[in-house]
Amino acid sequence: MYKRSRSNITRTVLTLGGTIGLVVLVASLWGRTALFVGLGIALLLTGYAYYSSNRLVLKAMRARPVSQPEQPVLYRIVKELALAARQPMPRIYVSPTIAPNAFATGRTPRNAAVCCTAGILELLDERELRAVLGHQLARIYNRDTLLLSIAGALSGTVSLIGILGYTAPIVADDDQPNPLAVLFMAILGPVAAIFVRVPVSSSIYQHADADSADLTDDPLALASALRKLETGVKAAPLAPEAAIVTQAHLLMVNPFRDGDGISRLFLRHTPIADRVRFLEEMAERG
Repeated sequence: MYKRSRSNITRTVLTLGGTIGLVVLVASLWGRTALFVGLGIALLLTGYAYYSSNRLVLKAMRARPVSQPEQPVLYRIVKELALAARQPMPRIYVSPTIAPNAFATGRTPRNAAVCCTAGILELLDERELRAVLGHQLARIYNRDTLLLSIAGALSGTVSLIGILGYTAPIVADDDQPNPLAVLFMAILGPVAAIFVRVPVSSSIYQHADADSADLTDDPLALASALRKLETGVKAAPLAPEAAIVTQAHLLMVNPFRDGDGISRLFLRHTPIADRVRFLEEMAERG
């Protein structure tokens, strides 16, 4: 378990370095002065992504920290799993949204946080919740959250103008989106999605599933949880809001309705059916 930590740290460094290089390269086309301006912007962008990345998804999901008396079961499960993994215990948050989901964020295990929505706490039984939390802790200890959080922060910064323009209540006379906003999104959306789709492999979810199954010794519990989450998301999907779209890859399952607009560009989740099949095969192998 937790063998991908070094690889994810390397990929994070390459992602940040690649971002700086790309911005500087584009800026250099306008001359030496623009090159230095571009370098400054690139350093600010990557610095912001690194130091703010762990807070963005918590803010987007309106999550708040909870104490042991508030969530005794949730607190106990996380503590037991962290002890079993011989790793630091993350901070615990709860999001008020009814859409069932969970996520983890943080640059290192010592400043990490794990969050469950109100919807998932109502939907899953304790065995299934334990498996989902095992998945989230696996992401933290493998430094998946480092890579995922920074990729989301970079993507969110690039796409902010385009997504806000696309979703802003500025419409033409025929109730169609503002043509200028659509143009911004057509250009910036795919560029922003690159920051998620290039460094973040869809296999990251399956690897964390496997680590959760090893940690809890219960792959079928996670398979059951994923089936419930798939049904739950269909019943209560999140709206593809600007702040959430670029952070959605951090969530346990795709939080949007299938085919929801710009969100399709950013999705990296492995299909639920494939993840369930993988877990059932693990259970059969014992």
